[in-house]
Amino acid sequence: MNQPSLRDSGLAGKVAIVTGGSGGIGRAIVQTLAAAGMDVVFTYRGNAAAAAEITAQNVDAKISSAPLDIRDSAACAAFAEKVFERTNRIDLLVNNAGVIRDNPLTAFEDDDVRMVLETNVNGTFNVTRAVLPYMISQRSGKIVNLSSVSGEKGGRGQTNYAASKGAIDAFTRSLAVEVAPRGITVNAVAPGIIETEMSRQVRELAGDQIKSRILLRRIGQPDEVAYAVWFLSSRYADYITGQVLHVDGGFKME
Repeated sequence: MNQPSLRDSGLAGKVAIVTGGSGGIGRAIVQTLAAAGMDVVFTYRGNAAAAAEITAQNVDAKISSAPLDIRDSAACAAFAEKVFERTNRIDLLVNNAGVIRDNPLTAFEDDDVRMVLETNVNGTFNVTRAVLPYMISQRSGKIVNLSSVSGEKGGRGQTNYAASKGAIDAFTRSLAVEVAPRGITVNAVAPGIIETEMSRQVRELAGDQIKSRILLRRIGQPDEVAYAVWFLSSRYADYITGQVLHVDGGFKME
């Protein structure tokens, strides 16, 4: 039996949009999809230098970037239209952009809650609503949302973040039902503790204690999440929709 490969995934020549693609997991997703032969357009907010570095390092791949505040629905609509005008198709949307602001509930400022929900939830709604009409007109497409183990298992100081990711899980399942008749699949990937800048504070505070709560006893790598996104985006996952795939090394299972 032939083993799956990036280039045999049915993605070559197709167009992907990845939000929040300038660092960490997003960057790994952009590079993995580009390696699969996709034309990848990624968005960033306030990290133009990192975005430029990605395109410069991948000169042989079709990678481009654009600044976008996903909290702005009009800007999201204009961005999607611009991508479609250039490529004449949008085959994949990866809703990766997100923020985290941890604190005990009683210590939250209003902005700590607003920023997380507006970015993680409203932003996902905005970009998906902007892209979906193009997929519907094609009667094909795949949407992969980045959730988190926090959406299901929770964690101290993460009520805002956990609520936002729980919403993404529900959004994923509901939208999968809505768009399945149009030939569109919707799934989510829920990473655990991954070695990124976003998780650095948690990793430093918890130290080895956090590894003791992971069955595989190690921190995950961005590439391991990116391969899960690649799988759900590929032809190998054509019969999968409405699912949340955990990539967490068995986090909090003991």
